[in-house]
Amino acid sequence: MPSSVVHQYVYFPETEILRIIYQSGSVYHYFGVPPETYENFRQAKSKGQFLNTVIKRRFRYQKIN
Repeated sequence: MPSSVVHQYVYFPETEILRIIYQSGSVYHYFGVPPETYENFRQAKSKGQFLNTVIKRRFRYQKIN
């Protein structure tokens, strides 16, 4: 299902980093995201809602560009 917020995402299980590329082109890394949280995000009907209610509230992040 296409997202109006998330353009693309990549998960790095070895470092538990979730890279989100937003529709705006901004890229963020979210740190310490466990595999089960990533899987819940991957399966979420609304990626933007899941980001706002779960990931942004629980995990440290950094804007990459």
